Amino acid sequence: MPISVAELEAELVARHTPEVQAKIEAATVGVAGAGGLGSNVAVALARIGIGELVVADFDLVETSNLNRQYYFIDQIGMPKVTALKKTVRRINPGVEFRAIYEKITPDNLKDFFSGVDILVEAFDDADQKTMLISHFLRNFPQIPLVAASGMAGFAPANMISTRKAAKNLYICGDGITAAQPGRGLMAPRVGIAAHHQANAVLRLLLGEEP
Repeated sequence: MPISVAELEAELVARHTPEVQAKIEAATVGVAGAGGLGSNVAVALARIGIGELVVADFDLVETSNLNRQYYFIDQIGMPKVTALKKTVRRINPGVEFRAIYEKITPDNLKDFFSGVDILVEAFDDADQKTMLISHFLRNFPQIPLVAASGMAGFAPANMISTRKAAKNLYICGDGITAAQPGRGLMAPRVGIAAHHQANAVLRLLLGEEP
């Protein structure tokens, strides 16, 4: 039988302890991009009971996304943020989810993510990553940014790590493996990098260095 939001919250409190869960539920996390990284980060944070997610992406779910992104066949053609919101609601309807179906630019980034406690960078494109990191850190120097670089192919999972690159900037990945023929983006390593990002977010919310 379906359970209520209150029952689910009580289970999370019992598993995580009241003090920890209170910090998680009080947090608002932004996710820039809802692809392989962003969709998996959002689901991981929803499972621990994050208070609010603000997810921005302008793309649609395509068949080619299903090899690594947290979408389903019946969601093909939907805006990724819409599909992800529906999935998060199925996992934890207590999570507030603000879906922004729009491309992130230097002009709107500040409006989209004003008020978040932490931002997750989850782009595929290197130029978009650079744009987001530089503009976000300039506009919000006091807010942590958890980015990712290097998770393609099937190299050893233990190559992926989390490191502090600068004040309030953390990078998850191996930093070197870009997608290429025969070594594209695949579910295992993308998922590992995404969960490194989600765990970095969790540690930051709990006052720990990632």
